[in-house]
Amino acid sequence: MSQSPSQQTPSPSGLRLQPTDSHAGEPGASATQDPELYWLKNVYQGGSRQLTVRAVIAGMLIGAVMCLSNLYVILKTGWSLGVTITACILAFAVFGTLRSLKLLKNDFTALENNAMGSVASAAGYMTGGGNMAAVPALLMLTGALPPAGWLVAWFAVISALGVFAAIPIKRQLINIEALPFPTGTATAETIRALHGHGEVARRKSKLLAGAGLIGALLVLVRDARFSWLTNIPEKVSMPFTLLGKKASAWTLSFDFSLLLVGAGALVSFRTGWSMLLGAVLTYGFLAPAMVTQGAIPEVTYRAINTWMVWTGSALLVSSGLLAFAFQWRSVARSFKALSGLFGRKSAKEEEAADPLAGIECPPSWFPLGFAVLGPIAIFLMAYLFQIPWWAGVLAMPLAVVMGVIASRVTGETDTTPTKALGPVTQLIFGGLAPGNIPANVMSANATGGVGLHSADLLTDLKSGWLLGANPRQQFVAQLFGVVAGAAVVVPVFNILIPSPDVLGSAEFPAPATMVWAGVSKLLATGVSAMPVTARWGALCGGTLGILLVLLERWAPAKLKAYVPSPAGFGLAIVIPGSSSIAFFLGSAIAEVMRRKAPKLAEDTVLPVSSGFIAGESLLGIGIAMAKAFGVMPK
Repeated sequence: MSQSPSQQTPSPSGLRLQPTDSHAGEPGASATQDPELYWLKNVYQGGSRQLTVRAVIAGMLIGAVMCLSNLYVILKTGWSLGVTITACILAFAVFGTLRSLKLLKNDFTALENNAMGSVASAAGYMTGGGNMAAVPALLMLTGALPPAGWLVAWFAVISALGVFAAIPIKRQLINIEALPFPTGTATAETIRALHGHGEVARRKSKLLAGAGLIGALLVLVRDARFSWLTNIPEKVSMPFTLLGKKASAWTLSFDFSLLLVGAGALVSFRTGWSMLLGAVLTYGFLAPAMVTQGAIPEVTYRAINTWMVWTGSALLVSSGLLAFAFQWRSVARSFKALSGLFGRKSAKEEEAADPLAGIECPPSWFPLGFAVLGPIAIFLMAYLFQIPWWAGVLAMPLAVVMGVIASRVTGETDTTPTKALGPVTQLIFGGLAPGNIPANVMSANATGGVGLHSADLLTDLKSGWLLGANPRQQFVAQLFGVVAGAAVVVPVFNILIPSPDVLGSAEFPAPATMVWAGVSKLLATGVSAMPVTARWGALCGGTLGILLVLLERWAPAKLKAYVPSPAGFGLAIVIPGSSSIAFFLGSAIAEVMRRKAPKLAEDTVLPVSSGFIAGESLLGIGIAMAKAFGVMPK
């Protein structure tokens, strides 16, 4: 679920020129024929400060913080939120404050902010690409993980391979075809607004900081255990009972969590009401029915989720795969582009004919990166997870294929197809190495992780293309971010999740993890190992996922708005009902604002929601660490 709901508002790309004949890319072609030459002459800002030391340091620090926030959010909700726009607003505010205090001599430029965003997003996306689904799933299924240092190396290598895999893909999708990459376009527009209108930037940064403080204070009075502090309750039950038990026993309650409300405000209203519908049907009707039949032994979230995860997983996987199949034209174009990676001119001929040879990453970086990092990844697979060497070798070219496919789908739809590519790669390796759970989970993590990181990071390069940034410097920036993200995500994950029992609990439902673990368990043990009622639940969930995608695609235009979102509905089945209720409230508030006061919504929804998420998640992590180290009572 690595889509970025916080940044999915398309805006004009500013440059949508495409070649009109086969000679469009040749030197001397007119600007309307050659988008690269037009960009070089009219958009590229070669003399501006970009990848400076302060941009790198700020990006690594902010990216590390955003990575921790994303870690907390994905364990809570399954969403991996985009961080780039939030990071750019925060960096602008910090550097503006330092400049006003005379602590900095030079202004923080738009292209510095863009480079900083590339570092920060590479770190923040460390939770995406299946990383924070596969590794927790391995912990659930085997009860153990490799030492922290080895896991840091694993995350860094897989993510860096994603950066190198983007090199041959970027130029075709962004420069030539001008795919929209709406999140990248929105980021570029945000940076332009920040550096062009100081008052707008100051207002957004104040809203971000204020909302972050409110979110942090709420966590303090809810979770901190001090003798002088009277804690507020974590949740308030809905005012009814089911089978003689309070609604809160069925997870139908209102959580005192601004993080969930903020995350809800960043998704569409359709997703929000779909989650509410899914929660009501799951915890208000289906779960009580299964308890009555004895299929669910007790009324606790863990017991309910143990049964429901099969229904929810089947819905998410079937809908994701079918929606991905409907993107077959993008997939076909992806393979066409992939074939173009071979049989090209020599490096010297390319450089001689290429006006961007000194700006774009050299094509040779792609094979060199895989030649250096590929063997390391294969060694880590074999040493850490006992994956056969042949499976590791197969994972490398498959990762490039997944990267090309995921990148095009992301560029055209702004949705990285995690729900499809994750299970697809699990099915591939499950068939090649039946019964080998580590091979199934972590080979798929390598393949899907490289591909999905490549797709996510190309979004940053779209921002740079629109702003006139140097793409080679952005690639280097992303490698700095990879190091920062890998260094912080592993130790903090180990603190938040000290044992497998924490996963799948009401505190950390980890729905993405539950899906990965469910698919792997099914491939390892077979359908016969599932309880009969769970099999029927999975069949119904898979059928419903297909039906919703078909309705979404073929229903009359007037009715499409009333078709539940498959992703939202499926997610509601595997997270507590209280989380879905909070998501719905956030999406409803944002929708009312967009309809009644669109300008106010445009200025406030993103910074306030991001502030709520960052404030609650970061202080929540801090309190969890304080309790783990004995600084605060549990």
